[in-house]
Amino acid sequence: MASPLPQIFSPKRRAAIRSRMLALQAGADPARFLHEDVAEDVLERLGFLRHQPARTLILGDAGNTLAQSLAPTGTQITADPDFPLEQPWPLGGFDLIVAAFAFDTANDLPGALVHARNALAPGGLLLATMLGAGSLPALRAIMLAADADRPAPRLHPQVDVRAGAQLLQRAGLADPVADSRSLAVRFSTLPRLAADLRAQGLSSALVQAGPPLTRQAHARALAAFAGQADADGKVTERFELLTLSGWRR
Repeated sequence: MASPLPQIFSPKRRAAIRSRMLALQAGADPARFLHEDVAEDVLERLGFLRHQPARTLILGDAGNTLAQSLAPTGTQITADPDFPLEQPWPLGGFDLIVAAFAFDTANDLPGALVHARNALAPGGLLLATMLGAGSLPALRAIMLAADADRPAPRLHPQVDVRAGAQLLQRAGLADPVADSRSLAVRFSTLPRLAADLRAQGLSSALVQAGPPLTRQAHARALAAFAGQADADGKVTERFELLTLSGWRR
């Protein structure tokens, strides 16, 4: 009998993060810069590959950013259904699946990619973007400073390019490609950085998450943020956007 998979991420936390993202995206001027970058990247890849999908499934879309970008192509869009990615998907026959940070909190990432492959029609393409290894170095350093001599798990484990390519091969996707690009964003305050992550569904969903920051730890975090600021008082944070692509033959 197979051993149960380790539960790194909490489904309950994941659902709460998704609900909060949807609520924040319905508000005034929510952060969408990561999803906007993914939308632009997807259109560029489709044009380069000359892939014209008739049916598209979009996962993890914030503020319908991807759906609105793909709508002019004439593809029939199924946008952001809510089902457990680690289980066999109830949908299939798609010519394109676009996932924007939807796989980041999958407890069984290899299994989720297999289910994505099975949901593709023959000749279908998967484009899945995640926060890759090396993302959020400024926030990581700030949280280490805040926790002082008792560091706590606060940021998600991240996949690098090599591991991404291996995952695609393991899932049985043809012509697997894993590539990464950097996006640098400047923040004037630590609360704004945290708020922008929340608005885009990127808060911590760890089962064993660190405890809330104490008043003293929060003061250390603010001091660490200020210590990283440039002459304009802003901190540059880096996002490594790892995109996994592959075909169903």
